[in-house]
Amino acid sequence: MILNPFFNSNPSPNPKENPRFTGWSLQDRDPEYIRSLMPFLGWFYDHYFQVQTSGWENLPPQNKMLLVGSHNGGLAAPDMFMGLYAWCRQFGTERLLYGLMHPKVWQVAPEVATSAVRCGAVIAHPRMGMTALRQDATVLVYPGGGEDVFRPHALRNQIHFAGRKGFIKLALREKAPIVPVISSGAHDTLIVLTDIYDWVKQLHQLGMPWLLGLDPEVFPIYLGLPWGLGIGPLPNFPLPAKIRIHICPAIEFERYGRDAANDREYVDICYQQVKTAMQQQLDDLVTQ
Repeated sequence: MILNPFFNSNPSPNPKENPRFTGWSLQDRDPEYIRSLMPFLGWFYDHYFQVQTSGWENLPPQNKMLLVGSHNGGLAAPDMFMGLYAWCRQFGTERLLYGLMHPKVWQVAPEVATSAVRCGAVIAHPRMGMTALRQDATVLVYPGGGEDVFRPHALRNQIHFAGRKGFIKLALREKAPIVPVISSGAHDTLIVLTDIYDWVKQLHQLGMPWLLGLDPEVFPIYLGLPWGLGIGPLPNFPLPAKIRIHICPAIEFERYGRDAANDREYVDICYQQVKTAMQQQLDDLVTQ
């Protein structure tokens, strides 16, 4: 999971340890670097996954918005990368789009983090989301995180945010419309059989060492490349599968501002509104 929830994340990496590409600056996004990746991503988009992206007409006229997605397919998350490619092909690499990325990526895969930052990833922290929106940028977030991207294949057509509501607070506080982005097909690129996180967590509490000293939040068993049968949140290469991505109509709420963001009951109502709308749209997409 490259892009992940905020208001729920672990402490971020220390910028003093690596003065560049820490995810704390909006200035590290590099349109030229993104442009250099477009032919490579385009081959996967057009040929390997044969992606179809629809719903561009649902985007608000302004750039300031919060794209909220549900992603699939393990750490490769092909629907996420293909969605980013589609955005840049539609609008060019200069149009500002930032994605909130979990701090663990810097700890486990610093080279991946460096590349992601140059593509527009920033640390998954409220401050970065607010700063980007205040500069009239689009912000992308996948609230479900690891539990979403590794959810079992039987749950592939269910929106799963793991109860995380930080993205609602951000939208309310910054008066930004939420634009849901759903996808179908990417879960067939990695067949997740089950998640044994609770069992492995119990072993850890009994003194068993945790993977890389981190709590990955999920511990899936899956079928996919290159492992065949994979156990744990390991990197994977996605199987070929047709992917459909749909941009849903924007969602705007009745109340905005700090008071609305601090109202837990209202945040819960808005959260259910977004989740229900996305589930209805996903149900329609998979039956088309």
